[in-house]
Amino acid sequence: MKTKAFAAQSATSPLAPIMIERAQPGAKDVAIEILYCGVCHSDLHAARGEWPGMRYPMVPGHEIVGRVTAIGDAVSKFKVGDTVGVGCMVGSCRHCFSCDDGLEQYCEGPHGFLQTYNGWLDGSGETTYGGYSGAVTVDEHFALKISHDAADLAATAPLLCAGITTWSPLRHWQAGPGKKVGIVGIGGLGHMGVKLAHALGAHVVAFTTSASKIQAAHDLGADEVVVSRNPEDMKAHARSFDFILNTVAAPHDLDAFTALLKRDGAMTLVGVPSSPHPSPAVANLIFGRRSIGGSLIGGIAETQEMLDFCAARGITADVEMIAMGDIETAFARMLKSDVKYRFVIDMATL
Repeated sequence: MKTKAFAAQSATSPLAPIMIERAQPGAKDVAIEILYCGVCHSDLHAARGEWPGMRYPMVPGHEIVGRVTAIGDAVSKFKVGDTVGVGCMVGSCRHCFSCDDGLEQYCEGPHGFLQTYNGWLDGSGETTYGGYSGAVTVDEHFALKISHDAADLAATAPLLCAGITTWSPLRHWQAGPGKKVGIVGIGGLGHMGVKLAHALGAHVVAFTTSASKIQAAHDLGADEVVVSRNPEDMKAHARSFDFILNTVAAPHDLDAFTALLKRDGAMTLVGVPSSPHPSPAVANLIFGRRSIGGSLIGGIAETQEMLDFCAARGITADVEMIAMGDIETAFARMLKSDVKYRFVIDMATL
């Protein structure tokens, strides 16, 4: 079935209207009318060909909220009319060690996981088209139940990437009551990290390079805010953090933050810089049994857990709604960090 979409035809062409083909639902598939799609910084990197293996035409978008319009004969999770979400992946091998553990994002099958756009992680097979479109068809396993109020659906869309990308490491490293947790960066990811760490009951310290963001970070739920450019403010927190979630995607000095970890503390990176971070000092890790880790989005089960947690507490992203035709302007503003904190496309404007 044909549907409207916005696509980049090359790394240098602006996104423009296109017609794409969506599959009729198979036995285990759900067809979804897309209502809202969040705009992730990954969409910009991908559309501009800044990562290897990008394929065109490219329809970005992996923060999808929509309504089920049709289901396959064997679908058991959903019915027509349900509100659902689709995140960063729409397939995996389903039988490797990680998939069996419900961590499909680390799929060890021959192709990795199937990305919502740009196809299999290893670049094989046909491409897939994302949420900058009118509809999508996915296996029911990779669709998620949305329980938020109808008025909050647009602001729920970024939870499918920004929400789970911060939730997964916060849960894995056991952020909660009695833990001091740092969130580095107050952007699309960081603002969700602050909200979720606060809701989990941790003592939350937000790190920003800009004093102008201090009040905004407090408003999001931070108990303390540190301007990381100020050495004295950083030194005051030495050896005090159980966990630091670093959301910054630009190269920077990691030692400034690992020095703030307690013995056995961990800092986890979720941003991928375009060039490497300066190499961290090994002694800083050895003399405190500290660690630097990484985390990638989240599995389907933990994404559903996050969505249910947020729905029960009224947690959404802070968003600015845009029309589909304004996507290039939104991309330009994202490059200048001129958004608080996530753009969401109203697909009624497609």
